[in-house]
Amino acid sequence: MKKFCITFFVLLILIATVLAATKAEQTQTEYDYLRIHVRANSNSQYDQDIKYKVKDEVVEFITPYISQCTTKQAAMEVISGITDGIEQTCDKALARLGVNYKSHAEVRTEYFPTRVYGEVTLEAGEYDALIVELGEGTGDNWWCVIYPPLCFTSATTDVEYRSIIYDIINKFYNR
Repeated sequence: MKKFCITFFVLLILIATVLAATKAEQTQTEYDYLRIHVRANSNSQYDQDIKYKVKDEVVEFITPYISQCTTKQAAMEVISGITDGIEQTCDKALARLGVNYKSHAEVRTEYFPTRVYGEVTLEAGEYDALIVELGEGTGDNWWCVIYPPLCFTSATTDVEYRSIIYDIINKFYNR
């Protein structure tokens, strides 16, 4: 009975510790996202259609680079290193589509309102983002998350899900 009480007490402490750590981690990593925003030249239907076509090519270009990133910092470094390639990809698509404006791509921190992507809610706040402006960049944008990869589906094939509680209990009993 004494052994059971000690084990039960230790488990309660572990669970409380995990819950506190999880809450602290959620607060700390709430903005651990690298977003992508492709901003249309204007809100005309023509420019909005162009935006979606260019977006497809940007995602296709970025996906192989981002697929091996395991941290936000790594993703930011990779994306920052290929902004010229992103602009070239956009500019080729824009020329092929017959528009006379160019693109500009850069990674920067900006304030964004609350957004929902599937089951993920990104609260309003400042986020790091790859901003791709087409022409004037004053139109509505298409957005997604580069890291963790929410819209780069081929990058998610090797995701491993683990239970923190299981790891802690397993470590405790395997000492």
